[in-house]
Amino acid sequence: MAVVMVALGAVATFQAPAYSQGGAIPRTSWDRKPDLNGIWQAFSTANWDLEDHEGGPSPVFVTGAWGATLPGLSVVEGGKIPYKPEALAKREENRRNALPGKPGRNLSADPELNCFLPGVPRATYLPHPFQIFQSPNRLWMVYQFSYARREIFMNGKSEAPIDSWMGWSNARWDGDTLVIDVRGFNGQTWFDRAGNYHTDALHVVERYRMIDRDHILYEATIEDPNVFTRPWTISLPLYRRIEKNVQLLQFRCQEYVEEFFYGEFVSPPRQ
Repeated sequence: MAVVMVALGAVATFQAPAYSQGGAIPRTSWDRKPDLNGIWQAFSTANWDLEDHEGGPSPVFVTGAWGATLPGLSVVEGGKIPYKPEALAKREENRRNALPGKPGRNLSADPELNCFLPGVPRATYLPHPFQIFQSPNRLWMVYQFSYARREIFMNGKSEAPIDSWMGWSNARWDGDTLVIDVRGFNGQTWFDRAGNYHTDALHVVERYRMIDRDHILYEATIEDPNVFTRPWTISLPLYRRIEKNVQLLQFRCQEYVEEFFYGEFVSPPRQ
């Protein structure tokens, strides 16, 4: 038994979190706050379903294992999203309609399927990288998916001139944590492929806290009194992409869905 306990202790020590070796947090020259500049990505199954979910076959039979649902644990604090009963019924309806049975634009389907902008917080944990550009008065976040982008205003609250897919973002520093308050949503995005949704009353407060040079702990507190009984929070790590010459690449999402929408009326793809 003693030998087994020693062995388990050695394994536990060997498997210490990678972020303990990520190096010192870089800081900006103008205010000595954490320097978030870089390309980041979430390696998570949250885009399939924020809650616990099993793996499953591809919903398109002919693709075999390609497109299969990956199993994953909930990123929701407490495990479950606190839906109102009537809103939960709508979530289940969304889940049934997420993937339509035939080609063509379908507004009941998952907005990601139609290449609509992903919204916040979903843009953060899509299976695509995104880039942060940081300056004293502004931050910009540019996402590889569907050319989505955000302009984030620092230290000065401004109101959304119009509701939009990505909302309107105001930010401030809470110590070394970047806090972004996002409002002004159009209510047309989903949180994941499992039909979790919101209305235009959505209010999101994001927190970006650098753990070390190459890792950010991302949290988003979500509030929508039309859908949920209380605010709730998701959390997951973001990883810096450190490959040589890493960059955002073109993902021409709009072009990829043209044939799905219009079939025979689509012009030949560009070379």
